[in-house]
Amino acid sequence: MTTLSATQREQWERDGFFIVAAFASRETCSAMLDAAIAITRGAARGDTVCPAVVMPEAKRNPFAHEPEDSVSKIFVLHQYSVFKEFAQSPAVLDLVEGILGPDLDCFLSQFIFKNRTAMGQPWHQDSFYFPFSTAPQVGIWLAVTEATLANGCLHVLPGSQRENVHSHIPDRRPNANYGYLEIVDHDMSRAVAVTMQPGDLLVFHSHLMHQSTDNTTDGIRAAMVYHYTRAGTVDHSVERFGRPTAINVFVPVRRRAA
Repeated sequence: MTTLSATQREQWERDGFFIVAAFASRETCSAMLDAAIAITRGAARGDTVCPAVVMPEAKRNPFAHEPEDSVSKIFVLHQYSVFKEFAQSPAVLDLVEGILGPDLDCFLSQFIFKNRTAMGQPWHQDSFYFPFSTAPQVGIWLAVTEATLANGCLHVLPGSQRENVHSHIPDRRPNANYGYLEIVDHDMSRAVAVTMQPGDLLVFHSHLMHQSTDNTTDGIRAAMVYHYTRAGTVDHSVERFGRPTAINVFVPVRRRAA
């Protein structure tokens, strides 16, 4: 049976997250960035990139020269190339199995460019977006490039995974990206910044409150994110939102039960 280390288990139960330093190689990070750029440029040429969904930044980037400079995220990558290989790698699935158990689906993936001038995402809980029959879900956040205070690293509120899902309202900022929501009814003063090196991996609970800040540097803060759930989970997005969530694509990634 796969288990977390004692330290990882303690951090998960206490804080709702833990970090695995140098989890992925620099080569893997570079391959992901190159593949994401290729998808973005293909979409800009009019090529078919389905099932990938390319989401532009709502805020114009005045420094944009290439198509990827104006892209916020690419969704539905967990069945494609290097992204699929990473999503289904034993090292990743062993971590997730240690939390959720042996039978797992990956249902959501997104590559985040976080280009120069890009705005951060306000405080939220991923579970608000996941009206599922089971909880929690597990997020896997890979730093493809360095994540710093200046380029918009994540900030998390340790222990908030024990909270219920709070009310979320639409992001009130002009030029906020589509789908951005925010929590405004909670004290976030105990939040901590999560700075990371390329290849570092953040594993986090879907109730954990987190945000990211604006990128004020000349470079990007790229990341690749996956979300996992127990096999057999039912998506109730139609009941919650009135429509299915098109970017939720449930893919079996591990089955151990007889």
